[in-house]
Amino acid sequence: MNTTTQQYEIDIEDVEYIRHAGKPVLARVYTPRGSGPFPLAIEIHGGAWCRSDRLQDALIHEAVAQSGIVVAALDFRMPPEAAYPASIADINFAIRWFKSQAARFKVTPDRVAIMGSSSGGHQAMLVALRPADARYAALPLPAAAGVVSAEVCCAVLYWPVIDPLGRYEYAKKLKAQGQPYPPLVDRVLPDHDRYWQTAAAMAEGSPVRILEGGEKTALPPVLYVQGEVDVAHPRANLDSFVAAYRKAGGTVDLHLYAGEGEGFILYKPDTPAAADGLQKIIAFLHREFA
Repeated sequence: MNTTTQQYEIDIEDVEYIRHAGKPVLARVYTPRGSGPFPLAIEIHGGAWCRSDRLQDALIHEAVAQSGIVVAALDFRMPPEAAYPASIADINFAIRWFKSQAARFKVTPDRVAIMGSSSGGHQAMLVALRPADARYAALPLPAAAGVVSAEVCCAVLYWPVIDPLGRYEYAKKLKAQGQPYPPLVDRVLPDHDRYWQTAAAMAEGSPVRILEGGEKTALPPVLYVQGEVDVAHPRANLDSFVAAYRKAGGTVDLHLYAGEGEGFILYKPDTPAAADGLQKIIAFLHREFA
């Protein structure tokens, strides 16, 4: 139960935010009932960059929206349709498009967050770091929208693949050691290859390596939520990111949950850890939007 604000009834609709080769790309929008305007959170689903859709994290979407925040959960291009950086360009465009449509969606364009799970958490952080990257901002808004920035005021990451190359190397090492190894290894290695194509691209698009390399980036406040026994998202990569982000001057509000694994908020929603993690997300967003 959220204790940060009042609870709202919500309306849910699917909207087309962009079209590629005649194919609509949708966002599911959760809007609190009321006059608004409300803050906006753009949400990016996981699935190793290649699977799932905008409905995956609905439990989180609904809880955040019921606290008084509009949530736009995105679909985006994935392999085999398109590899990196196509999805990043779609997400960057979506941020700018929703800002340009602020009145329609009852949102305030200067209070926009990004959040995501697993590979969606990675993409959320990458877009937040590089809002003006020419590759990521390559899709133009209609001329009437004017110049709109893809900058966000904060980022919420739940069990992100924060270093794609680091996770790839970790999974390959587990496979090389032979069975038994976690099922995730055979699940994610092909998806890394399909989305990234090369190890060099994984390194170039890694938030950890971007920060460690000294690139000048945006540094919005970050909430990072993960289970301590999550074998799909290596702890070493998490530690490297937190250290590098703080060294660069950014703030990270880190919450680790003892005994919890991958996706615990979604897969074990009735546990105290899941309830606390969800409340941490909602409280962080309202604090940053205040």
